Amino acid sequence: MSGVDERGCRISGATPVALQSYERAVTAFLGWRSGADVQIELALQEAPAFVMAHVLQAYLLLCSRDPRRVRSARPVLERAAGLPANEQEQLHLAAIDAALADDYERAKERLAELLRLQPRDALALQVAHAFDHTTGDAARMNERVASVLPAWSRDLPGYHAVLAMLGFALAECGEYEHAEQAARAALALNAFDARAHHVMAHVFEMTDRPDAGVRWMSEHTAGWASEAVVGTHCWWHLALFHLAQDRIDRALALYDRCIWAGRSSEVADLIDAAALLRRVQLRGGNPGTRWTELATAWAPHIDDAFCSFTDLHAMLAFVGASDWGRAQHLELALAKAQALSTRYGETTRLLGLPATRALIAFGRGDDVLAIALFAGLPAQAHRLGGSHAQRDVLHLTLLKAIERARRPPRRAQCNPRQTLHEFNTRKQSVALKGAGVVA
Repeated sequence: MSGVDERGCRISGATPVALQSYERAVTAFLGWRSGADVQIELALQEAPAFVMAHVLQAYLLLCSRDPRRVRSARPVLERAAGLPANEQEQLHLAAIDAALADDYERAKERLAELLRLQPRDALALQVAHAFDHTTGDAARMNERVASVLPAWSRDLPGYHAVLAMLGFALAECGEYEHAEQAARAALALNAFDARAHHVMAHVFEMTDRPDAGVRWMSEHTAGWASEAVVGTHCWWHLALFHLAQDRIDRALALYDRCIWAGRSSEVADLIDAAALLRRVQLRGGNPGTRWTELATAWAPHIDDAFCSFTDLHAMLAFVGASDWGRAQHLELALAKAQALSTRYGETTRLLGLPATRALIAFGRGDDVLAIALFAGLPAQAHRLGGSHAQRDVLHLTLLKAIERARRPPRRAQCNPRQTLHEFNTRKQSVALKGAGVVA
């Protein structure tokens, strides 16, 4: 059975009942609310040949930082591949196949082609937006949303999500005033669009308005904290606002009560936990035994070989806990992974390995080497993925290394020439390691 969804996109294999469940799943997915997976299961039980239900089920798995979860989209794709599908659905399946092959650029090309055919395909837009974020392509993210806007209106279901996507893209491109306008417009349509609240958090963070950030997040908790897939991350943003106000105790209280209370094994939650503890430490706070517990939670992900942004945060935890065994294990895994002829291999070679080595040097107190390694990161550091606010942890660590290097502890009979020789020797050693000349 063929038909159209609520945005006018052609669909195959649906029944009226299955379509209702599918639309509820789409609504949850676009609003960053929980429950989309349950609704998709209902849709597929009703209509096993419903192609777009399979597609959305795969996307729910693919839009994850956990490679095990991502790989579980393969059997979903295989089930859908044997079903009768229209041209747009085939492009969705091609995009899923490309993402599973770690070829996000090809996946984005297929989604861009799909959006040219049907600019109101909300799933194509959201997943392309997510992949742009993963690959650190903020400019393309902005252009992509702007290009489909003329085909949308406030009368179409999901328009609030398009505005929220636009807001985030604008924020990542430095257009903070327009980003805030887009987010507020999205919330005027749907006060429970968790993504739009997340955009507001980014705007306040990047414009140095922690007081306004605390007020907004506190007054709108119902919009982002309950049954929202971004809840933990928004607590992280609130903690950052408290840190900016020099309220370290409040930031750690949020860590204990909202970010790490459930000891989540979700990679995204582990990332937030590591990023917050590092910022607490850089501001002079003492995370105490929290680092050790977090490092243990990160240990199963050492050999993920999936995302350099994830590797970076795993190393933050290992270095924070002074867990040098696991830190070395991860470094060796990255040294091997840099030879892969994949997206991950390239980001590891250019960014992941040198950045994690810089963190090790910083953790061991070798600030001269840490500064050299951080300074040597290429201008494409955005390709690590994540947001500007998240990648700031590298900049903040570099600034702390510079501060410590400018005010080193007293050393008896310090020899400037010897110090320069040590620096050059260490820098050369790192360069040789990066080239694979030495282990």
